[in-house]
Amino acid sequence: MVNELPVIVIGAGPQGLAAAAHLVERDVPVLVLEAGSSAAAAVSEWGHVRLFSDWSELVDAASARLLAPTGWTAPTTGYPTGAQWISSYLAPLADVLGERVRFDARVVGVSRRGRDRLVDAGRAEQPFTVHVESADGTEYRLDARAVIDASGTWSTPNPAGADGLPALGERAASETLGYQIPDFRNRAGFEGKHTVVVGSGHSAVTAVIALARIVRRNPDTTVTWVLRRGTVGNAFGGGDADELPARGALGVKAKELVDGGLINLVTGFRVERVTRDGDQTVLVSEDGRELPGADRVIVLTGFRPDLSFLSELRIELDATLQAPVRIAAEVDPNLHSCGSVAATGAKDLAQPEPDFYIVGAKSYGRAPTFLAMTGYEQVRSVVAALAGDQAAAERVELVLPDTGVCGGAGLFDAAGASLGGSCCAVPEQVLQIGRAPASV
Repeated sequence: MVNELPVIVIGAGPQGLAAAAHLVERDVPVLVLEAGSSAAAAVSEWGHVRLFSDWSELVDAASARLLAPTGWTAPTTGYPTGAQWISSYLAPLADVLGERVRFDARVVGVSRRGRDRLVDAGRAEQPFTVHVESADGTEYRLDARAVIDASGTWSTPNPAGADGLPALGERAASETLGYQIPDFRNRAGFEGKHTVVVGSGHSAVTAVIALARIVRRNPDTTVTWVLRRGTVGNAFGGGDADELPARGALGVKAKELVDGGLINLVTGFRVERVTRDGDQTVLVSEDGRELPGADRVIVLTGFRPDLSFLSELRIELDATLQAPVRIAAEVDPNLHSCGSVAATGAKDLAQPEPDFYIVGAKSYGRAPTFLAMTGYEQVRSVVAALAGDQAAAERVELVLPDTGVCGGAGLFDAAGASLGGSCCAVPEQVLQIGRAPASV
């Protein structure tokens, strides 16, 4: 019987483990498949980075209830690093889930038993087949009554190329480029050197702030911050209007560093080519500008979902964001204003393929505004739907915090003028740097 099969959850990150906790609480069999060798393997890769959400927003309610009998108590204050999030919450949660979590199990395909994407007949009555590859290369197949894809987007970072494709020469120079926030506690790789940061989101801002501390220690260190947009846009965030204070403080601090000359900001620079000049890497823009040679290039341009293993499922995604169509307008950075992103649930995440759901960061596609608490609300609703509790599935139990950023993404090609509009934040300062950054 299909209904006696487990729900398979792809990914043992924060949302995948939370989904498992909700399924356990409702007595629904569950198996979590994690490609890494430990819980929250992706989080561990940025374990040195501090989150801008505090502990109250990082612990799922059902997970806390599952952990309580073990003597575990939820941290109540502070902003943990990724490593602390794992050690104080995610690893204990995986431990209490026990054999329901299988590590070194990479999902390489999901379909329906005996049906490829084309077959209609009896499709919904067939169980899902989940193809898995173990760490030693062994392949096997599992059946499931439902599948929750909480695999995230960490493994598929966006390239430096401004057109969404790797810049010319980027693949060849890949060993000289990094696509995640480095651990800046190891200052030797940056002191007295030139680092270029490409990107405008919170990861880029975090990296810029850390590099500025190194500049203060060693003035021979230079940092160039590259934005594709013709103006600063929303790179400095919502400041005091942001309802997540630590997130707002990031932008405020970055602005101070730029104003103080510790960071060279270059706007309207859209990378077309990556070349090598001896031991240094040179970025060339579409309009022919070249940055001075860099010892390190950190590309923090966001992430995109890996859809390759879903090719045999019938899924409906927004043409722009690659997010489920019903939530795309809510999370589209070109549209949403004043933090007006609504919580999403099972109805919003449902696909043409019955009982298949994409949750977590992957549900936002290429949008950069996902929060852990969003994912916890998603899995609560999805699990309720799978358990037949439609009232709980339709109920909304989360109001997301305002970002303090207004007016959507603004004008991409604008230069030398404000993007305007400030329903919830002070007018942004516009910085337009010349054809090459000055030295600090």
